[in-house]
Parts: sequence; structure tokens; C-alpha cells
Amino acid sequence: MMNGNQRMGTSEDDWFLLTNKRRREVSPTKERQLAANSCRYTSSVTCSTSHHTAAGLLGCYQADRLSSMAASSNAEQTQLQDMEEEDAGMEEREMESDEEEEEGMGVENSDDDEDDSSEDEKENEAEIQRLEEQLSINAFDYNCHVDLIKLLKQEGELFRLRKARQKMSELFPLTEEIWLDWLKDEIRVTEDDSNREKVYELFERAVKDYICPDIWLEYAQYSIGGMGLPGGIDKVRSIFERAVTAVGLHMTKGHTVWEAYREFENAILSTVQPPPGRIPSREEQELLNTQLERIHTLFRRQLAIPLMDMEATYAEYEEWSEHGVPETVIHQYKKALQQMEKCKSFEESLLVAEPPKLAEYQAYIDFELKEGDPARIQITFERTLAENCLVPDMWAKYTTYLDRQLKIKDLVLSTHERAVRNCPWTMGLWKSYLLALERHGADHQIVSDVFEKALSAGFIQATDYVEIWQAYLDYLRRRVDFSKESSKELEELRGTFSRSLDYMKQDVEERFGESGDPSCIIMQIWARIEALHCKNMQKARELWDSIMTKGNAKYANMWLEYYNLERSYGDPVHCRKALHRAVQCTSDYPEHVCEVLLTFERVEGSLEDWDVAVQKTETRLNRINEQRAKVAEKEANLARQEEERAEQRRKAKSDKKAQKKVQKGTRFGEKRKAEQDDYQDEWNDDSEQAPKRHRGNGDQTTEESMETETGLFGRNPPPGYKPAPPGPKKAQQGAAAAAQRQNDDKPELRNDNSSVFISNLAYTLEEPEAKLRTLFETCGPIKQIRPVFSNKGSFKGYCYVQFESLVSVPEALKLDRRELEGRPMFVSPCVDKNKNPDFKVFKYNTSMEKHKIFISGLPFSCTKEQLEEICKSHGTIKDVRLVTYRSGKPKGLAYVEFADETQASQAVLKLDGIEVEGNKISVAISNPPRRNPMDKPGSSGPSTDMMPRQVYGSRGRGRTQLSLLPRSLHRPSGPVSKVENGTSAEQVPATASTSVTTAAETKPLSNSDFARMLLNK
Repeated sequence: MMNGNQRMGTSEDDWFLLTNKRRREVSPTKERQLAANSCRYTSSVTCSTSHHTAAGLLGCYQADRLSSMAASSNAEQTQLQDMEEEDAGMEEREMESDEEEEEGMGVENSDDDEDDSSEDEKENEAEIQRLEEQLSINAFDYNCHVDLIKLLKQEGELFRLRKARQKMSELFPLTEEIWLDWLKDEIRVTEDDSNREKVYELFERAVKDYICPDIWLEYAQYSIGGMGLPGGIDKVRSIFERAVTAVGLHMTKGHTVWEAYREFENAILSTVQPPPGRIPSREEQELLNTQLERIHTLFRRQLAIPLMDMEATYAEYEEWSEHGVPETVIHQYKKALQQMEKCKSFEESLLVAEPPKLAEYQAYIDFELKEGDPARIQITFERTLAENCLVPDMWAKYTTYLDRQLKIKDLVLSTHERAVRNCPWTMGLWKSYLLALERHGADHQIVSDVFEKALSAGFIQATDYVEIWQAYLDYLRRRVDFSKESSKELEELRGTFSRSLDYMKQDVEERFGESGDPSCIIMQIWARIEALHCKNMQKARELWDSIMTKGNAKYANMWLEYYNLERSYGDPVHCRKALHRAVQCTSDYPEHVCEVLLTFERVEGSLEDWDVAVQKTETRLNRINEQRAKVAEKEANLARQEEERAEQRRKAKSDKKAQKKVQKGTRFGEKRKAEQDDYQDEWNDDSEQAPKRHRGNGDQTTEESMETETGLFGRNPPPGYKPAPPGPKKAQQGAAAAAQRQNDDKPELRNDNSSVFISNLAYTLEEPEAKLRTLFETCGPIKQIRPVFSNKGSFKGYCYVQFESLVSVPEALKLDRRELEGRPMFVSPCVDKNKNPDFKVFKYNTSMEKHKIFISGLPFSCTKEQLEEICKSHGTIKDVRLVTYRSGKPKGLAYVEFADETQASQAVLKLDGIEVEGNKISVAISNPPRRNPMDKPGSSGPSTDMMPRQVYGSRGRGRTQLSLLPRSLHRPSGPVSKVENGTSAEQVPATASTSVTTAAETKPLSNSDFARMLLNK
């Protein structure tokens, strides 16, 4: 029997191209031809489908209700076909008239449309070729597969689309949406009975990837279209039974499958019922009773399962059943209702939660594990993995449950296969898969094939390859019958051991820079097998010699392992030889090795052997003690030098602080002198005695107290002096500064242990105390807030917050980097730097953080919430931090911390190279570079002393600053000479000895030196 395509001359590609046509994708001429063919195709498909019906029941599988189809008669079908043919003819005539109208409008518009369409097709074809080339380089690019399928679907390339989908399905499990699109496309172009088996095979592959009710429902509905074939009804029932077994327990979607099953059986029932008024025969009555019992059974089975909307199903059963609902069914229904009430809270939490809902599903699984129903536990796991298919821990938990509890071969092995297809980078899943295959007696070739796939999966650590090789070697060892001197299995085991060593040396070391097996565990196992099972000590000793040559000879535990092997399976001669070598080579625990040698000689050796052992051990221990003494002396010297450097840093810091105080006193002395000149006519005679500028620390305390008490003038104003009233802002700042001075006068009220230091605040921040109080009140009761103001009353951008209790400090530190008026504030512990000069709040992490990813290239407009939305689908996010400048402006960098290393690794694989708001981002595991010691404060090395620094006055370099130094004293500053505080460094040529010369102590200049410099012209 020919299908509609063959009879009417429409190819599958043309039909597919028409149904998947996109705007500007198909030229108008081609579109008109396809539309005309599609009308004939639709009519012919309807006619062809009618040949598949049996007793007026069978029709298109897409029908909404089968019962309505079964009730239609042959006459109605003929009438429907005539109407469809008439409609198709009208549509064809309309399209022909439209074609004539378009041709009448002129050829020019048609040519323009065809040119635009051809250009778009060329662009799409170029993009398709680019994607195919990229996949030829990296076949595991998931997003590239998805993009290619979308483009091919738009272009209507059915053959290439099938090929692309096939390749993707071989590498990855497809999502529900991709499978449904694929299935519907194939169903649309496949109406011939001979091609139905191909669609059935495709459905079988689809239902294996995930437990999806929608796919099962589509499968069952499609099978209805083949009921006219031999055994068609039994096949439909078989598919429905598999569907209710697989997804019938799905709390929210399972009822749809049950209802479709019942409607199918009701449609069958309508065909076996006799016409009204006719008494059925005995055979007809038996057939009718059998069909009624099937429907009763479906109702009873569904009502015994806790499903959503159970009440409606129960009401439908009451209405349908002529003899009412049996008591047993009512009892099972009530029991299912109680179970549904227990699960209702979990289902509601899943409804309101946002994907991936991992925590909600985990709680649901824990509940079902306590209940202990294996079927419900399985369906809950399947629902969880449908939305969290890239979470290896969930797959591991599911497979472990199946291995230990259900132990059903087909279910266990299929689940393990799905696990490694979803998370191929997880070594633990492959290892469990190999064990499950061996446990269920799988063929050796299948186990070997799975192992080879595991090697090509691309693990993220070198140690993963060591473990997977160990698992496979253990499997091969268990296959060997060691009672035989030689066998095929033994030779395979030895060959695999050799191959594993070569693989670790070549492939793993080349990729990771390390073998992943520094202790040579694989070689140790091989040596033990040769010694224990094969009685081949010569091979075992060769293996241990190879182990020791790989850098393990300095470890005592390695020698003791070798010694124990010789002790168990070797002879005393080789034991003594191994211990003597251990004494000479061991560097970590030589005393222990020496003790083992002496103990061995006490038990096994002669007097001569004892003397040799004592002499060797004493000589070795003396040498070790000398080396340790030298190392201890070196460490002590280093510690002393470090203490000296720390003392020098503290001294330099205190000198610098004292110098700043001197400059501060000098600055205010100049200010007071200037103000004194302005008011000398109004002030009394005492105003003429302005304080002198201080060059030391002598009267610094007195001067600072004068500033604090008298304000900016430095002295009390004369009687009758009335200053101008300050503005409102000045008044507030003055009041704040006065409050600060009052707090400064009461140091006994301060407690650094219960305080935090706030910095990086804006200088223009108004009312900082009130705003900070509002912000930090949530951390605990606040005792006082001390914002720091300058003597002018302006805010300096930092302050101290003191709490009533120490427990409030950790809560306050959590507010670090919180934005305050668009600028991140820094919150740190309150530490006296004079007592702890090396204290650092923020530690620069230089080790790899495998659970954290580093993202660069982000747009500056990206927010923390947007980044969290991007990353949350790849795992549980613990923290997101955007890197900003001190001003609060973003740098385009971020750190995202996940719950574990696996989630972070998966996020790197999925996010690296994607575009965010037009920016292509780079994602990697967080691995900060080591900080240069020269960058640390107080480190020795090149400093700014190598470059001369211009020294300006206390107010900086003014625009009209005049130099009061005579021209004859002006000297060009050399690269290594500096004059500061009355001292001069000797000027030397810039040679290799410059650093030595500049380090020498400088001599102060006397008055005669200055005179000679002045007169030397």
C-alpha cells in the first residue's frame, strides 16, 4: 500500500519544509508549490488513514477522544473525506488565484523576495557549516548541537536534521523538548505502515533517557494509529501497561496516562456492545464482560495510587459503575488519600520553588525512604533527576539505592548507563557502573567497552584515572583462575597492568602534569598479585625496584611495604638487603627503619650481621643528627632575621608617625600665625606671642590639646570678639567634630574587642552617625559610633562602631562590602596597629579553590542577582561576589562559590565562553596567582627611595609658591642623592656599587658646609 507522499508526488522533504517554514526562509514560488502539494497530501493522508480503521474505530492517533471516533459510521467518514477534499480543492484554487494576482503585480517584487530569501538561506547555510566544523573538532559541545538542530529545522533539511539529532543522541541524553520535537517531525512525515517500526524504535530510545509522562503519552497515542495491523490492539495495551508502570505513580502527571488508558478501553467497549434492541450472543456477552472487567480493573488500580485530583476519578467511577463502588476499592481509595495528604506538603513546596528545586526534592526523597515503598522511591528519584540531570551526587544516591535494595538487573544497569551519560566527567559513577556490570554477570566485552568509554570521558583530576584503572584491574583479577600456571585471563591481566602504567605515564602526565599515582599504588598491587598468586617474586622485586626509582626511596613507609612483602613471600637475604638499602636512603623516619633492621637481626641474623647493622645504623643516625642541627641553626637564623626585619618595620612606622605629627604641628603653627596677623589690631598684646613651629616631639601634646580646645585659631579669641554665624552644614560638622573630641577625651569608654572599623565611606556622607546606626542596629545594641572628622569639621570617610556585646562583632563583619550610597564600605576588626603592625584583615588566598569559579569579561551592568540566576542551574550557590573598585564601580570580574567541587567543575564546562549581554565571559576554577613579596607592605626590595620625591609644604604645592632657597643652593637631584631633614647622601656615579654607597650612613651638614656651598659659584 502506497502512502500519500508516493501517490500524490510530494516528497517527505517538501512536506517537512512546508510545515517547518519560517519567515523569509522559503522563496514565494517554492512556497506556493509546497502549499499546493500539501493540500493534496492532507487529503490523501486522510484517505490512507481510513484504510487502517477496524469496525469504524481506528483513525488518526492524534484524535482528542477515541470514543467519538469509534461512534462515527462509515458514511460519516466518507462524508468527512468528501468535505476535506472539497476544502482542499478550494484552498488549491485560492492559492492558484493568489499566484495569478502576485504574478500580475509584477515580476520585480517576486525577484526581490527571492533575492532576499536566497541571501538568508546562504547565511544560514554558512552558519550550519560553521557549526558542523566546530562539532568535528569538539563533538561534546552541547550548545553547538542544539544550535545546529534549530538551524536545520528552520531550513527544512530533514535528512541532515535526522543525522544531527542522531549524533547528539549518541553522545548525550536528550531533553524532553528535543525528543518531542524529533518524534513529532518523524510522525508527521511517516504514515506508511512499513515505517512505523522506525518510529517505535525512536520512542523506545526516548523513554530510556528520562521517565517522562508526556513522551509515554505520545507513544501510546501514536500506537493507536496501528491498531488495524495484526496484533495492533495488544501492542497498544502493552505500551499503556508499560506507561502506567513507569509513570503511573507520578503524583502530578500520572493521572493523564491512566485517563488515556481508560478512554482507549472505553472506545474498545463501544465496539463490542450490541446495538440497542438486540440480544448479544454468548460469545459477544463474554467479550463484553471481559472488556467491562478491564475498565473496572483500571479504575481500581488508579484509585489505589495517591495522585492529584483523585476525587474526580472516584466520582467518575461512581457514575460509571452500575453496582456502585466495592468496599475494598473504597478502603484502598481512603488509604491512598491519606498517603496523598502526607505528600501534599512536598508537592506544594515543589510547585512554589524555583528550578532546580534540589533541596525540595532531597527532602521528598528522604521522606519516601523513611516510608519504604520502593516504587514511590523510584518515581521520586526519577522526577528529581529529570530536573537535576547534571547532579552527580543525586545519580550516585539513586544507583546506590538500586544496587543495595531493588537489585533488578535491567533497572539497575539502565540507570547506571543513564547516570554516566548525564555526568560522564564523574569517575565515581563509572566505577559503580563497572561493579554493577560485574555483579549482574554482564559479558566481558560489555564491561571492557564501558571501561574504554570511561577513559575517554574526560575526568577533571589525575587521581580519577588511577581509581578507574584500579577498578578495572580488580575486575580482571577476579576473573583469573590462579590455580592454573597460565591462562588467557592472566595474560590479559598482566597486559592491562602494563597498559595502565603506560597510560598514566603518557596520557595523564601530558594532560595534568602529574601521574596522579605518586605512591605507585597500581605497581604495588601488581607486585602483590605476582608474589601472592603467581609465586613470581622475581617479577615483584623488579616492580618494587621501579617503584623506588620514581622518587619513593626517601620514604620509610615504602621500604617497610617492600620489606613486609619480602618477609611474607621472599627470603631473609632479600629482607636484609631491603632494610640495609632503607637505612641508607630513608630521610623522613630513619630511626624507625633502623629499629626495624636491628629487630630483624636480633631474630634472624648472626653476630656478624648484628655488628654490621649496628655500625650502619649508628653512622646513619649520626649523619642525620648533624644535618638536623644545621637545619635547626639555619631556621633559627632565619627566624632571628625575620624578627629583626619586623622590629625595623615597627621602628620605621613609629618614626613615620612621629614625623607626621611634627608636620601637623608645624602646619597649625603656620595657620595660627597667619590668623594672628589678620586680627592683631583687635587682639590683646598676648596675641603677638604666636607659638613657634615645632621640629620635634617636645611640645606636641600641648599643641594638640590647644587645637582641640580652642578650635581653628589655636588661641582663645579676645574679649568682645564675635565670630560670624556658621551655615547649617558647617554647624552640623562643627557639632559632630565637637562630639568626636568629647569621645576622644574619654578613652576609658572605648573597647576595641567590641568595636569594628568602618572605612571607604564617601567624604560627602551627611550625618554618618545616624546612617551607620540604622545600618548596624540589626547586629546588636550599639554603645557608641565615633565618626572621624578633620579639624575643619569635614568627614574623613571612616569611623568606629562600638557595640554593647562582643557577640555583635561577627554579625557586623558580615556587612563588609555592603553598599552605602553607591560605595562599598569596608568593615574590619578594630585592631591597634601600633601593637600589631603586621595585622591584615583581608587574606590573599593563593591556593586553588576547587569549589569556587572565577568569571571575567562580565558587563559592568551585571548585578549579583543576574549572575546568581545564570549560575544557579549548575548547582547550589553559597556566595556570589562582584569585584569592584574602592569607589564601587565594577571591574567586570566575579567569584561564585558552589557547594562542592563537582558543581563548580560542571559550571566551568557549561558557562565558559557564553555571552552575557553581548559580552563573552571566561570561566575557570578559582586559582589566584602567588602574590609577589615585593608587593607586601614592609617587604625588603626596591622602594620609592630610588626615585627622588619632591617635598612640598604642609599644604602641598601651591600655584604661587615661591622658593626661599638661594639659587646658588639649588642642585639638580641625582638618581641616588637626596637631601632631607638637614642630611645629604654622598653623590656617587650610577655604577654597580651605587646600592652599597647609598646604604652608607650620611653625615649632617654644619654651618660651615652651608657657607661653602653658598660662596661656591
